[in-house]
Parts: sequence; C-alpha cells; structure tokens
Amino acid sequence: MKSALVILYHREPYDEVVVNGKTVYRDKKSPNGIVPTLKTFFANAESSTWIAWKQITAKQQANFEERVVMEGGNESCKVRRIPLSAQQVKDFYHITAKEAFWPILHSFPEHFTYESSDWENFQAINRLFADAACEDAAEDALIWIHDYNLWLTPYYIRQKMPNVKIAFFHHTPFPAADVFNILHWRQAIVDSLLCCDLCGFHIPRYVENFVSVARSLREVEIAEKGPVRPAFTPHGLALAEPEMTSKLTYQGRIVHLDAFPVGTNPQYIADVVQSPEVQERAQQIRNDIGDNKLIVSAGRVDYVKGAKEMLLCYERLLVRRPELQGKVNLVMTAVKAAAGMRVYKMAQSQIEQLVGKINGRFSKLNWTPILLFTEPVPFNDLMAFYRTADIAWIPPLRDGLNLVAKEYISAHQGQDGVLILSEFTGSAVELPDAVLTNPYSDQHMDESIDLALDMSPEEQKERMQKLYEVVQQYDVQEWANHMFREANATAVSVEPALV
Repeated sequence: MKSALVILYHREPYDEVVVNGKTVYRDKKSPNGIVPTLKTFFANAESSTWIAWKQITAKQQANFEERVVMEGGNESCKVRRIPLSAQQVKDFYHITAKEAFWPILHSFPEHFTYESSDWENFQAINRLFADAACEDAAEDALIWIHDYNLWLTPYYIRQKMPNVKIAFFHHTPFPAADVFNILHWRQAIVDSLLCCDLCGFHIPRYVENFVSVARSLREVEIAEKGPVRPAFTPHGLALAEPEMTSKLTYQGRIVHLDAFPVGTNPQYIADVVQSPEVQERAQQIRNDIGDNKLIVSAGRVDYVKGAKEMLLCYERLLVRRPELQGKVNLVMTAVKAAAGMRVYKMAQSQIEQLVGKINGRFSKLNWTPILLFTEPVPFNDLMAFYRTADIAWIPPLRDGLNLVAKEYISAHQGQDGVLILSEFTGSAVELPDAVLTNPYSDQHMDESIDLALDMSPEEQKERMQKLYEVVQQYDVQEWANHMFREANATAVSVEPALV
C-alpha cells in the first residue's frame, strides 16, 4: 500500500530497546520537541512512511530490517530506515554537514572547510532518501522533508514524481546571499529547494535571505509579497523583517514560501513542572542555594551558542559587583558533541577552561560560582532547574530558533522569572518582551544581566505573562498544523513565468 504521507527526517521516531532478547521500538522518553507532533500526523494518516537513516555495521547488514512498525502501531504506518555505514555517516553528517554547511548557515564562514567535504557521498545519501520516498509515496502524496541534511532530496524526487506535493522545512537559520554563496554547491542546493511546492522557515528574515540567494543564482520572480504576520516583530530588532515574500515563480512553477517558527509543548511542560517529582527536585535545588539568585543556561557545545561570551560576562559581573559574590549561582549545561564531531573540540575545551578559571578565581568554601554539566541532564531535572531559576540566560551568536527560551517561559507559566535572549536567535522576533541582548557587545551583555538581576517582581510578571501568551498560542502543534495546512493547500502549480 502506497503512503499518503511520507516524512523524511534524520531522526528515527522511537527509542530502540531490547526486551527479553527481542528488539522493540518504543516512544521516546521525552515527549517534548517536534518528533512527538510529527508522529501524530504520521500515526493519524490513512497510510504513512517515516524515513530516517540508521548507522549499522557490516555484520548487522545481513539481518537488517529496513521497515519496522512501532510498538502499538499498525501496518499502515511504517518506519523505513536507510542503512549507512559509520564512514558514510562521518562523511555525510560529521564532516560535510557540520564542517561545511553548518558554519555557513550560521554565518561563520571562518569555520567553513571545503577540502574535507564529500559532496558525492552527500548526493548519494540524498538519492537514497529520495528513492525510498518515491517507492513508498502515492502519486498524490505529501512528502514532508526536514532540514539541510536533505537539501538535494526534493530535486531527486521531482525528477521521478513530477506531480507529487513536496514540502520542506528548514530548521536552521538561512543566511544572507553573500554568506550562503560561499558554498561551492550553491546552485544545486537552490535548484533543489525550488523544486518544492512549499519551503518553510522559522522567521521572515530567513525567507527573505533565501529569496535573495535564489534571485542571485536563477531567474526567479517574486509573485507575492506582503506584511509579516502579527506573530513577528516587524521593526527594531536584529532579525526583524517588515515584509515577506510568499510566492516565487521559476520555470513555470509556483514555489510557496512561509515563516512559522517551531513551538514547544507548554501544557506538557506545565504538567511536568507540577508533578510531585519535579516539585520535590525544585525544592531541593532551592534549599541548596538558599536565597541566592539562580541563573540557568542550557545548550550543547557549539561555537555558535555564545557560551564564551556569556561566561566572560559572568566573570565581569562578579568583578563589577563584588557584593554578588556568594549570592548568585550559574547552572550551565554544555552537552558534549557526539564522538567524531571534531569541529566542536575547541569550543568544548574553551568552555571547560573558562569555567575552571572563574571557579578557581571566585569560589569559596560554601559557594561555587558555576555548576557545569557536560552530559545530558534528564528532562525532569532540567525542568526543575528551569522552574527554580530566577533567570534563563540564552546568548547564542546565531541560532535558527532556540526552544530552550520557550521551555523556560512554559515552566514559569507567566508568573515570574526573567529571560535574557540574544537578538540573533530566531525566537527573538516572537519574544520582544524578553530582555533582548547583543552577545557581540560586552557593554550590552553587562547591561542585560544587570537589568535581569535587578528587575522587580511586578515587571517580571508583566513581561512573562506576555511571553507565555506567545508560547501558548504558537505551540508545536500550531507549527505542525500550519505547515500541514499550507502544504496541502499548494496544488502543483504551473503558470507562465512573470515578465
């Protein structure tokens, strides 16, 4: 049976566990993020296929199951895995994606490397995804592709299935033309994205950046443009954009463009925060630090996340305001990158050295300024930190969106707390009532942490109520509904090119 919905995503939608010697595919432990929401569409479709890659050994190849059904699922909802060797994964994901594409997407061209990239392997893996999608998709299916790892897949699908609907969502930033066009393979990437019926991005600025790239490389015409939706701040911020292109025409095809940022699941987070386990853990944290101000900063090791800038600002704070020594605690998660991600080794070393330096300089017998976690923190523990924290400090130099900000807001349910958020995160244009900061400016960072520490309870509540309204209205379900609705509304359109 051919599938009406085909989802292409690099992550598998389950946890693989062995029970009594048998492999079972179960729901992931944390039902937060986009995977559970995508799974709702996947499970509710009349027939569907979820395609992901799976690293296997040569020994596993002989008995590898390409198609599996999740525990409790039915035969009409198949998960199809693309088997890849460790070397293929390394060349595809750890090197080409992370050492060539990632720095360009985040506007860090100084980190870009071309020589180590394996474009042929990237093409081959994208073809494998496209072939799998075409084998499983019905002629009128919706094929929903996720992120830059699968940039070329729309092109390969369109060659085989000219009338199928293709929707693509870009989960990272999309940079300006003068940065994106550093990529040697820019034309092939743009040609592929122009094969889509719908290209979705988090915010209007990324849409406009894509339009400028497309127009710089191909004879693309703007067919429709208008003011941004009320969800976005149109002026005054680093990533603000007052107008957005919603339709392009290219070679007789209409390409629909849209901006709809991923949300979190505020109700689920509220339920977790109210659970006895998390309430008890939050009380333990508060008992441990007493009346101290607690600052939390959560993320993973990455040079784009602004960890160095935040730590240097925190050090300056303890020097500028010595009365705060012993009175403020910073809890920081900087989760180590997976083995083989050599591009992040320097960033990890830098973070660990700075934390050691600050702790060595300011620690007392009864107070350590920074508590650093380099391994993943269990979700419930993280929620307890969010709920207890007086301040969430989120300072990326560049970030496609940043869901941590929305999770922190959800954990406080509009009551209290302060969110310090970099203007260079996509979520900043949705959340103007946060304390927005410029992580490239020492002075601005210093002013922001001072404002957050000194903010009155009344102002905290006023700001957080507005922020909470945003994350409730534009949650992860609304994001998925929006994309699904817009993708289904786009007929495969063929019109004369505009003159």
